[in-house]
Amino acid sequence: MDLTQNYSQIREKLAAIGQDQIIEYYDGLQDAQKADLLDQISRLDLVRIPEWVDNYVKNEHSMEIPSEFDPAPSYPPTPAQGLENEYAKAIQLGEKLLSEGKVGAFVVAGGQGTRLGFDGPKGDFQISPIKNKTLFTVFGETILAASKKYGARLPWYVMTSPLNNADTVKSFEKNDYYGLNKEDVFIFQQGTMPNFDFEGKILLSAKDTIAKSPDGHGGSLKALSDSGALADMAKRGVEYISYYQVDNPLINIFSPLFIGFHAQSGSDMSSRALVKCHAKEKVGNFCIVDGKITVIEYSDLPDEYAEKTNDDGSLVFELGSIAIHMISRSFVEHLNKDGFALPIHRAVKKIPYLDGSGSLVEPDKPNGVKLETFVFDALPLAGESVILQTLREEEFAPVKNAEGDDSPAVTRRMMIERAACWLEKAGFKLPRTADGAVDCVIEMAPSFALCAEDVEAKLDKVPQMDAGGEYYLE
Repeated sequence: MDLTQNYSQIREKLAAIGQDQIIEYYDGLQDAQKADLLDQISRLDLVRIPEWVDNYVKNEHSMEIPSEFDPAPSYPPTPAQGLENEYAKAIQLGEKLLSEGKVGAFVVAGGQGTRLGFDGPKGDFQISPIKNKTLFTVFGETILAASKKYGARLPWYVMTSPLNNADTVKSFEKNDYYGLNKEDVFIFQQGTMPNFDFEGKILLSAKDTIAKSPDGHGGSLKALSDSGALADMAKRGVEYISYYQVDNPLINIFSPLFIGFHAQSGSDMSSRALVKCHAKEKVGNFCIVDGKITVIEYSDLPDEYAEKTNDDGSLVFELGSIAIHMISRSFVEHLNKDGFALPIHRAVKKIPYLDGSGSLVEPDKPNGVKLETFVFDALPLAGESVILQTLREEEFAPVKNAEGDDSPAVTRRMMIERAACWLEKAGFKLPRTADGAVDCVIEMAPSFALCAEDVEAKLDKVPQMDAGGEYYLE
């Protein structure tokens, strides 16, 4: 089909849904720019856009809270009395699946380090307390150490965004894929969704470019299929996907216990959870709605539910979602069979746009709507789903903000404290201050230990630690 015919057909389709403003500058473009713009438009979901405009752009459309829901059940971090055998079997199964190469790591890494004051992919942010290793380095070394421990090539799937894909690929190439074989690293981009003004019109960021944003971490499940990552997993024999987000260096990517619980229960999608610090902590809440595990966002959970307590004073809705999941490959394949789409969420943002004169405007206040999807919205679609609690100090120290909560200083302190706790659990004595804080700086490389149980065999490699010293263990 020639350019003119293609343009005519696309213009007609855009006019039918009131979006032909995005080809306003078409006649003044070069042929290559025209072709690129038409290609961008062809990738838009023109069928669903009118629905998005009516339901999400022009309306705030907050989540409808069901009339009845209950707290979700979960397994505790360590076995309660009577569950010891079940936990032991899960660990044994998880280790077997790892040794057979049936588990792959999947990091959602589409974000930039803007809130950290860092110019670049968030995965390139330096976080370790002594060596200043980047997040990508910590993950790469973890996957390499696990591959050696279990005697299998455990692949790493890395989802980027159009914002950082090129820089991420350069980082992996520059760092020799963080010690992994290039063939065991699969980098791909997530999808995008168009940005709208408050009247529902799609915005342009240039005369030949539609203003778009990444489609949220929920888009990862579709991107796995569209990119060929699922096909690569099938070829390798990977049956289980360890999903996590790029900002959390404490993540236990290959937890045999979590993998085993997921597999032996026949779960489609499983989750790690924390007991919340307080009623309104900014994490999703695990609930049971119509018999299905569902996450209700902290901003949507009414105060009377968020603050409801048991007789012992504990929160009724105490389990917080921390974006750590085990997902069966077969479940993602099933979701992608018939026009898969997760619920849409609306975010009001400052969006650079082209004004009526064709000039780029950088707004100083929110001027439009970005649409995104959340991965936890796939949980109610799962046939089976289990929740395994973890401890905050063991597995959750996200780095999000330059200062305060979830800042690099907090994350590094938690990395030091976890290393210290693992050493002390193995019987090692180390200096602490009068208030109990670790009185030295410790960095434990994944090659030294992937879990507390790995430390005991390495104690002969640990030097005496003095107050104020720095100690790197590898």
